[in-house]
Amino acid sequence: MAAALLRIVDPADPRIAAFTAIRERDLTGREGRFVAEGTVVLNMLASVHGGKTGFRAEALLLLENRIAGLEKLLERFPPNVPAYVADANVFDRIAGFHMHRGVLAIGVKPQDAAVEAVIAGLPETSLVLVASGIANHDNIGAMFRNAAAFGADAVLLDSTCCDPLYRKAIRVSVGAVLAMPHAREGRTEEHLERLAAAGFDIWALSPRGSVRIGDIPASRRVALVVGTEGEGLPERIMQRFRTARVPQAPGLDSLNVATASGVALYQMALAAGRLG
Repeated sequence: MAAALLRIVDPADPRIAAFTAIRERDLTGREGRFVAEGTVVLNMLASVHGGKTGFRAEALLLLENRIAGLEKLLERFPPNVPAYVADANVFDRIAGFHMHRGVLAIGVKPQDAAVEAVIAGLPETSLVLVASGIANHDNIGAMFRNAAAFGADAVLLDSTCCDPLYRKAIRVSVGAVLAMPHAREGRTEEHLERLAAAGFDIWALSPRGSVRIGDIPASRRVALVVGTEGEGLPERIMQRFRTARVPQAPGLDSLNVATASGVALYQMALAAGRLG
């Protein structure tokens, strides 16, 4: 049974301090916490709460006129997670702007995972997405969603990638960031060398790739590495590992990195028999 709903009438109420000035605090960090937004993401947070990923919900904040229909969602959280309710005027003053979704949670993230630990925990047959220098939160979120949709086992990000636990990235991923094993640290080359040492075939995705993505042979362990739009992957990675491309009509330089990763992961998962 979910906790009783607690009404908030003052935006300065200290009980909801973690929810205040959302946009500004997205930029400055939340000291081990993150904002989950929308019913789909909150359902995912409820699914992983207290589980092996280490994510958990700390508190919920709901718009008064959204309560009807949220009973089943609220029941998925344990009673010790407070659920606060506010009308539209108070809710927007708490958030600092108009929040039309009206369904928020503050989550607590686990200690950052190390790349070595993520790789060590992978199954014998694995598909991994590696990202290098992805600075756009929409792309990061979409890549996690793609990885989940096509059965990837982990996502590895270098330290120059943006934070996948930024509010917008979580929302675009439809919560997949909370369920997908991942790590964000170090250099892409280091991640790829560790994967190669663990028996992974590495494929660097680029419009200049030598092999069509549909022609990559099935492999027990395979990793796809993608780079930022424009500059693409560093030449040293292109020279060190095999390269693949997504065939496309002439006249366009390249696909958006999120779109390209989705097409490529689909092809690789299909070849490996990972799709239903």
